[in-house]
Amino acid sequence: MAGIKNKNVLVLVGPTCSGKSSVGFLLAKELNGEIISADSRQIYKYLDIGTAKPPVQERKKVTHHFIDELLPEHDFNAGEFSNQARERVDTIFESGKQPIVVGGSGLYIQAFIDGFFEGPSADKEVRDEIYKVLDKNGKEGLLEELRKVDPLSASRMLPSNLHRIIRALEVYKVTGTPISELQKINIPPNFQSVLVGLQWDRSKLYERINERVDGMLNSGLLNEVKSLVEKGYSTKITSLRTVGYQEVFQFFEGKISYDYMVELIKRNSRRYAKRQLTWFRRDERIKWFEMSTEVDFNRISKEIISYFGNISG
Repeated sequence: MAGIKNKNVLVLVGPTCSGKSSVGFLLAKELNGEIISADSRQIYKYLDIGTAKPPVQERKKVTHHFIDELLPEHDFNAGEFSNQARERVDTIFESGKQPIVVGGSGLYIQAFIDGFFEGPSADKEVRDEIYKVLDKNGKEGLLEELRKVDPLSASRMLPSNLHRIIRALEVYKVTGTPISELQKINIPPNFQSVLVGLQWDRSKLYERINERVDGMLNSGLLNEVKSLVEKGYSTKITSLRTVGYQEVFQFFEGKISYDYMVELIKRNSRRYAKRQLTWFRRDERIKWFEMSTEVDFNRISKEIISYFGNISG
């Protein structure tokens, strides 16, 4: 599209509970923008409380993309996000508005900015074969299968990275080429990205995470999961093997106590935040903005707008 390569997309990242949604909303209001959610779970319907989706009233005031667009049983990956998000960037620019990407899914952000080979679509027959191996040999056995055909990808994974192991095996079986080779095919975007991040003191961030979990439970997280169960969903579905959901399923199945469930959600959320920070800190393109309280949201949004304006000229 003529001229669009000179456009700048504002990309706001940060760990879970860092205030990305709130700051992103303020940025969109000030910049006449639309928000592209780079969150691998907010795209799913029925997953509201556990994914901390932006409030409905905010979504009515500012257009949010990739929220409530798929049913939980649908697979969606970083490559698909990259392709679709780039198309929507074009559409947003065409409408005279500013695209603002907001999210904490590092792989989605990387795919969007730097290009990412999405691989073939999910193949049910191939996946069924892989699940048979999983049932027979367990996660360790499945990872060993991957080592035989794609040692580079396997070296980057743990047995707990089940979805990634399955996907890597699926891609190899369908294409005959290791996904580690296919992922070298990077397609550059036709726009520039300006990356900014929200940074908190670690202890304060963990305190916010603990408070959010309590808030989610008070807001009805258990009822949300109960509703998913009534709809026939379980953790066999990838989208529900997610912090905040998998622990509640364990509680409903009688595997853990309520108190331990709460402790697990908080612990796993903190660990997820730590992994997010590790991912994003490797990217030297990100300009970090220090946060200390929620009062900072307005101040930080103004600072980001100033920074974005200087970069964009």
